Amino acid sequence: MIFYLFLFISSFLAATVLPFSSEVILFALVRQGEPEGLLILTASLGNTLGAAVNWYLGRFLLHYQDRNWFYFKQDQIEKMQHWFQRYGIWSLLFSWLPLGGDVLTFIAGVMKVNFLLFIILVGVGKTLRYIAVFYLAAWPILSLN
Repeated sequence: MIFYLFLFISSFLAATVLPFSSEVILFALVRQGEPEGLLILTASLGNTLGAAVNWYLGRFLLHYQDRNWFYFKQDQIEKMQHWFQRYGIWSLLFSWLPLGGDVLTFIAGVMKVNFLLFIILVGVGKTLRYIAVFYLAAWPILSLN
């Protein structure tokens, strides 16, 4: 059961501004034969809640953007705002992307996207990503013999 807690925490951290990866842990747990549904649920829930932290930061902490410790740079924010204005809330389905996904969830907070809609779209995108990772990890290892 400790493995699921570790998967949840790593998935949560991977969705925040902290540099972390949860796919390797999920991959290892799949290879150990852990149940599909529980792994995907745990990883998706942790990652979606981590993205909610970014939404909160965007919603309430943007006025700190001029501080040195503020994670997102002004050019990142402007690029994602442009992306968000061009593609709208549907772009949140791509919040799982390694480059720009975290900023996108932050921008959703800045743009005051409805939180329930945010959670649904981000949750769907992140769950689909973890389903893909699961099935790639479960793919039989090809024998070179």
